[in-house]
Amino acid sequence: MNVTPASRLRHTGEYYFSQKLRELAAMQQAGASIINLGIGSPDLPPHPSVTAALTSSATLPTAHGYQGYQGTPALRGAIAEWYGASYGVLLNPATEVLPLLGSKEGIMHVGMTFLEAGDTVLIPNPGYPTYRAVAQLCGATVREYDLTAEAGWLPDLEALAQSDLAGVKMMLVNYPHMPTGTRADLAFLSRLVAFARKHQIMLVHDNPYSFILNDEPTSLLAVPGAREVALELNSLSKSHNMAGWRVGMLVGRADWLQEVLRFKSNMDSGMFLPVQQAAVAALRLDDEWYAELNAVYRRRRALVLELLQALDCTPDPEQTGLFVWAAVPASVADGYALSDEVLRETHVFITPGGIFGSNGNGYVRVSLCQSEEVLSQALERIAQWQQRQPATTLSR
Repeated sequence: MNVTPASRLRHTGEYYFSQKLRELAAMQQAGASIINLGIGSPDLPPHPSVTAALTSSATLPTAHGYQGYQGTPALRGAIAEWYGASYGVLLNPATEVLPLLGSKEGIMHVGMTFLEAGDTVLIPNPGYPTYRAVAQLCGATVREYDLTAEAGWLPDLEALAQSDLAGVKMMLVNYPHMPTGTRADLAFLSRLVAFARKHQIMLVHDNPYSFILNDEPTSLLAVPGAREVALELNSLSKSHNMAGWRVGMLVGRADWLQEVLRFKSNMDSGMFLPVQQAAVAALRLDDEWYAELNAVYRRRRALVLELLQALDCTPDPEQTGLFVWAAVPASVADGYALSDEVLRETHVFITPGGIFGSNGNGYVRVSLCQSEEVLSQALERIAQWQQRQPATTLSR
């Protein structure tokens, strides 16, 4: 029987890291010792109080049934409290907070709720590949907006305003930005909100990196008037070392959240209650948690900067977040070439920037989600390889 895939998949390939992990696993199975500095999956555990809340709740006989689609009142309340304490944003937990099974899920929920054929979506280049995939799966037209080093990795809103915006329904934004680590201050976010209001464009702000090596966590919803035009995604994956737990949130305009709930309620059966109780404990951690977490990442970043220096790559010293983004040397064709050569010669994997869009072709991205010991091993391998190279450094 010949069963063909749905046409909606014709533009959507397998996720890059899904393919790459198979390649790395095959190399490892063949005897190579691979150091993976590609994926941003935190290797550190959550706070002990978080796992304690999970285990104590999981022992209750009443904890194992289906849960509500909107999450428990306790979790919605904890999210609202966290937004107030962290960002100065006051949310109504009953109407302006929707817990998610991870914020990546939320991108699809928002897309399927609001996008269809004939709509155009503005997505960043470079940017998270899921933005493009979701827009295409929803049947919408993708239109990239350029982010470049020369423009500080911020969109040129004036140029966008002068272009034809007919049919543009949604704009996806992400600050602190992945992969470049760029911050966006309230002045820029205010201009972004004004742009969206003027042109009647829905903003979807993806905000999972605001607590990693960033002294000023910021929410788009802190801008006056943002709630009229914006929804914001957030997550405990990076900020609380809970990537595999799948706890995210969508916050903002109440009537839009209600529409998202219409879609979401047909897709899942709620979040496991002990995970919700653990998330409440995580959201109530004090500033000491973030300080200790960032102290670890600061030490790791110092080693990654040494590693990139050994490869003659140039990072922006002002970047934040869970990765380090760096321009490759002129002697290298692009980030793919450097990534492939480093993997072949040292069995260290770093991410080519081109997977995030054409404006990332001249860059690589290195994750901070490995221990100092592992990062030191990676640095040693690369340094030894470089010592074997001619004076022109890389082998081209």
